[in-house]
Amino acid sequence: MRWCSMRKFTAVFVMALAVIFANVLLSYSNTMKMMESQLLVTESQQLINVLEGNLLTFQNAKNSQLLYLLTGENAYLQKYDNFQSKITESKRILKEQLSEKSKRQKLFLSIEAKLESSWQQWQTEIALRQKQDLQSVAAYITSRSPKQDDELSQVIHQAVKTEESLLQKRMQRSQTNLDKAIAIFIITALVDLVLVTILYYLLRGYIRRLKQTESALQDSENRLRAMFDAEPECIQLIARDGRLLEINASGLAMLEVKSPEVVIGNPVYAAIAPEYREDFSLLHEKVCQGKRGTLEFEILGFRGGKRWVETHAVPLVNEADGSFLHLAVTRDISKRKQAEQKIQEQAALLDVATDAIMVQDIHKQILYWNKGAENLYGWRGEEVLGKNAFQLLYQEISPQLEDALFTVVQQGAWQGELHQVTDTGKNIIVESRWTLVRDEGGKTKSILIVNTEITQKKQLEAQLLRSQRLESIGTLAGGIAHDLNNVLAPILLAVQLLEMKSQDAQQQRILRTLENNVKRGANLIRQVLSFARGIESKQTVIDIRQLIGEIEQIIHQTFPKCITWETDIPTNLWNVRGDTTQLHQVLMNLVVNARDAMAEGGRIDITAHNFVIDRHYAQMHLDAKEGAYVVITVADTGMGIPPNIQERIFEPFFTTKEVGKGTGLGLSTALGIIKNHQGFVNVYSEVARGTKFQVYLPAFHQCPVPIHPREGEMFTGNGQLILIVDDEAAIREITKSTLESHNYRAITANDAVEALAIYADRQQEITAIVLDMMTPGIDGAIAIRTLQKINPNVKIIAVSGLLSPEKITHSPDINIQGFIAKPFTTQELLQTLHSILPD
Repeated sequence: MRWCSMRKFTAVFVMALAVIFANVLLSYSNTMKMMESQLLVTESQQLINVLEGNLLTFQNAKNSQLLYLLTGENAYLQKYDNFQSKITESKRILKEQLSEKSKRQKLFLSIEAKLESSWQQWQTEIALRQKQDLQSVAAYITSRSPKQDDELSQVIHQAVKTEESLLQKRMQRSQTNLDKAIAIFIITALVDLVLVTILYYLLRGYIRRLKQTESALQDSENRLRAMFDAEPECIQLIARDGRLLEINASGLAMLEVKSPEVVIGNPVYAAIAPEYREDFSLLHEKVCQGKRGTLEFEILGFRGGKRWVETHAVPLVNEADGSFLHLAVTRDISKRKQAEQKIQEQAALLDVATDAIMVQDIHKQILYWNKGAENLYGWRGEEVLGKNAFQLLYQEISPQLEDALFTVVQQGAWQGELHQVTDTGKNIIVESRWTLVRDEGGKTKSILIVNTEITQKKQLEAQLLRSQRLESIGTLAGGIAHDLNNVLAPILLAVQLLEMKSQDAQQQRILRTLENNVKRGANLIRQVLSFARGIESKQTVIDIRQLIGEIEQIIHQTFPKCITWETDIPTNLWNVRGDTTQLHQVLMNLVVNARDAMAEGGRIDITAHNFVIDRHYAQMHLDAKEGAYVVITVADTGMGIPPNIQERIFEPFFTTKEVGKGTGLGLSTALGIIKNHQGFVNVYSEVARGTKFQVYLPAFHQCPVPIHPREGEMFTGNGQLILIVDDEAAIREITKSTLESHNYRAITANDAVEALAIYADRQQEITAIVLDMMTPGIDGAIAIRTLQKINPNVKIIAVSGLLSPEKITHSPDINIQGFIAKPFTTQELLQTLHSILPD
């Protein structure tokens, strides 16, 4: 609508200008004609006046010349000359006015000829008068013809009459042109007035609409300015030379100024931190070339405040010259920067944490991955971001994992143990804590997961449970062994006593067979006790290289040819301190088990090396202690041990072999021997690939001090009185009979209370006490302390099927002179008594 009105107004305005211009041209044309007519009239009037003036001047000149001729006075001649000059001037004027008028040219020439003729005659007369030739002058005067002067007057009057007639016509034409011009002027004035009136109303309407538009534009500008100022982000318009052209209220607040006049017209670089001005200048140049850009930088407020901002710069076309202005939309990101700084600090703290910390979204995509996670799993952060955490860390999606995800979404938290894999495929166990993260609207955003590896902890727990189970089994085995020792002890003593008294060869064979079987049973019990708490042995410094060499000879002589073996023993291998026979038994058990695991052939590798256990390794292995060890490894390529069986291989009587091919005591006995040597065993096995046993024995660096078993013959007594204390009647009686048969006297007590009473009454007679440490009521340790209080010099031989002499003498206030392990032989009993009694 506005465009149509503008077009109408323009069309009317152009048409009005055209009409006015045409009227001006018409008026100009008429005016020129009128002026031309007026000029012609004026010209005719001037010509008439000149002609009449010439006629009058001619008459005056004629009269002056005549008077001069008559009087000879120079005054008349002077007047004559003046009139002649006027006539000459009039001729010039007439010549100018009539020179281009061909119709009146002849008249002018006729007047001029007549005037010239008269002038010449008059000049001749004047010359004669001046010569005083009066007769000639009189002759000329008398000879003048009035007709000549009348002809000149008639010619001039005819010319005047002609000009007057022409003047009349010109005046009529001039009047006509004037009337016409006045009429045209009135008409054009009316037309112009109408057009001006129309233009006035059109212009008035246009001005009214223009004012309305201006008012609307002003309102729109006010609204835009209000919106501009209400925008929370800073909006700036920057000129090509870097001057600030516009800025909104948010920008003023950001720059810490109240009035825009403070900053408008000034360079924007003053508010930018010096270290970012070059970057902003590059961005400004880029925008002025018509490109967009974004920049984060720091600004300085006019009151000294500093804040971080992010500007989005876009080019804005300048309609004046087509160049680009810089429109910058800037937001305050100080809080975001502070949050990012805090996040970076927290991330740094999270990276310092040893736990694996990760964040995954609700679709299981990994969003965050700290250094602890990199160390635990092996993948770098950039390798896993965006990947599915379940597919990456789990071999299979277990119901426990699905339940964890469901629980954390429903309850906001979950905690439990999970089995995961690393980048190398290694299986690990983690204690996982899941926390649900929500956004400001309370919607589920992500899941924070903190994983702590507990693989070693679980292994230690398994070792501890195994140790506790073995300890329980050992306690049970010890109790059974104690009872069996009490059963076998009197049998062994009785058989040996009967052998000494019987002379019959057949009876001797039967008794020896019985003695051998009792000793065999005792050895079996000894193996059980070795598993339970280790048995006492005679220790020496052992060269492991020599021990393995003996095992290698046995393998070479007895193992099938389908089994090969390799040994790798360094020459600088440390020695160990222990019982050669027992360690030989351990290694034999291991190589025999390896042989049995390779029925179809394979290879056995026996190696040894020095190893120093540090604190970290000791913390990972329950039985390990810091120090130097010799590690003996027996590895085979057999069928391997399934994981569910590995837990039980050291249990007594547990075996996977066929009936009659194993008692199940081999590994349990080996474990007891190794523990008795302050060592421990590690087992690594994989089904269908083989098994590896590693025996760790404390290294011994001192010079060997061999301990030789004391040998002796059957000793007899000299009638000394021996007090025998045991809760088993059979043991008391057979021990008493054995001592009495070897020239000792003996009395018995069935418990420690009775023994104390007897000793208190007969301590002067009693030479030694054979005391069972496991009597009911008061135990052996209390009994010994009490006996030593009665007599500090009392001689005591401790007897036990479970305890070792080190354990008995662990307390400094207990002092015994000898120890015999049940079941004992007559020789061991007599030899021990002989060693503590004076000769």
